[in-house]
Amino acid sequence: MVLTLYTKPGCHLCESMKALLATAKAQQPFELTVIDISNNPALKRLYQNHIPVLLKDGKEIARHRIDDTELSALLSSR
Repeated sequence: MVLTLYTKPGCHLCESMKALLATAKAQQPFELTVIDISNNPALKRLYQNHIPVLLKDGKEIARHRIDDTELSALLSSR
């Protein structure tokens, strides 16, 4: 499973999601790619006011906030 997290510097919600993902990774292995949208004009236009955005295998599964129970369920589903 591959997760992609769109983020940018200074985003407190992004930092919270990164911490949640670090905890989740201990229970369910996955590959995580973190992408800074501030370096990509196209991604910045798409996600400027909507980060963090989390994708699972290329499909968006969360924006802004997610709790550990919801994340666990999303990671367990196929």
